Amino acid sequence: MELLDAIRRRHTTNGGFLPDPVSPEHQRLLMEVAGRAPSQLNSQPWRFVLIESRETIETIAEISGASMTTAMSNGTFFERYKPYFRFSKAEMARQRSGMLFDKLPAPLRPFTSQAFTSRGQKLMNSLHVPQTLGAENRKLVAGSPLLIGVMLDRAEYRPGELSSFYSLFSMGAAMENLWLTTVELGMGIQFVSFPMEVPGEWDRIVALLNVPDELELMAVYRLGYLPEQRRRPAIDWTSSERKLPSQYVFRERADRPQEGWDDLVRAPEH
Repeated sequence: MELLDAIRRRHTTNGGFLPDPVSPEHQRLLMEVAGRAPSQLNSQPWRFVLIESRETIETIAEISGASMTTAMSNGTFFERYKPYFRFSKAEMARQRSGMLFDKLPAPLRPFTSQAFTSRGQKLMNSLHVPQTLGAENRKLVAGSPLLIGVMLDRAEYRPGELSSFYSLFSMGAAMENLWLTTVELGMGIQFVSFPMEVPGEWDRIVALLNVPDELELMAVYRLGYLPEQRRRPAIDWTSSERKLPSQYVFRERADRPQEGWDDLVRAPEH
């Protein structure tokens, strides 16, 4: 596969994976490409923990699902991220960013415009939407044959100092290398983020993985091979739109948008 093809096809996997284990060859390849990312002074601040133990994956799945239910029930998730949610294709096409909720249970569809009001939160809770989302999330994580924990060396990752920015930049480059490689390998990948949304839950994963004091656990991802026919979760969203070049590219000065490139934008590939 050509690099540009992989970049254009890259996306987050919201659905399930095949139960097949990720082959040792592919695991080694993913770690190799991550390790080839650029880093300041070749510091290579990243560390990775590969998780295949069913017991550990099940425990992280339980933490993730319960965290999602909590964050959705108390409204903190919607309050924090509501600027990025879209509930119509027209809104998505206009904003060209965020997440389009295009798959919702029938009882919820008439109330999408009220999703971020106190009435909407009460309605979602009464319909057990947070529990549905949490259960779906737990199943997705539990059904993943491989989890990868991403850590940074605290000698480099020192919040408030310039080295912290450098190490975060390097980690992002390492993960993009890995992410693009999953496209070529017929794999999917998704950030397991909800334990970060609820106080104390991320610490449970840190303890579970026995992360040493000199390392900071930054992220956990779930990975696996993709089935030919993919079933979408009961409540799902897409993020296929991208901003036009004139919205994020400037020429010579930061207040002069690039002209003439918008008509060259290709449709998203999946």
